[in-house]
Amino acid sequence: MKWMVLTTAEHRAWAGFFVANGLMAKRIDKVLAAAGVVSLEVYDVLLQLEIAEGQRMRMCELAEAVLLSRSGLTRLADRLEREGFIERQACSQDRRSTHVALTPKGLEERERAWPVYRQVIKAEFAGNLDPGDAETIATVFLRLCERLGHPLSAGESGGCGSRHD
Repeated sequence: MKWMVLTTAEHRAWAGFFVANGLMAKRIDKVLAAAGVVSLEVYDVLLQLEIAEGQRMRMCELAEAVLLSRSGLTRLADRLEREGFIERQACSQDRRSTHVALTPKGLEERERAWPVYRQVIKAEFAGNLDPGDAETIATVFLRLCERLGHPLSAGESGGCGSRHD
């Protein structure tokens, strides 16, 4: 394999993305915790289940959708099941698989968190963009997601949003 050197612009783009992503996630989690709603990680699980067909997914599909390892999702699912936000169901087509389904309580909690999440995204992310930045950023990251095998449509939430926004 040939060693590839990043250009200065590529390095700056990567570093900026990496650091901004981490800082934004921490900021969002801090605001969500202060407001007494679920964490960003839990919100993402609940949202992915909400938008899934039948509001349920196989555990392996959910792990891919939320970008968690299977073991990480299993631990989180255990907690969410104890809290009544999800329930596990046997998969009728494959007894080795388990479905995770959103409960009414989980949907209610995701909807309760959305106004806080929306507000921090607007204040901390969108509020810091110059005109045109959002479209440029969306174009770049949608293309990257597609190339990495996780295509998002332009209207897909990607971890934020509400059907009733």
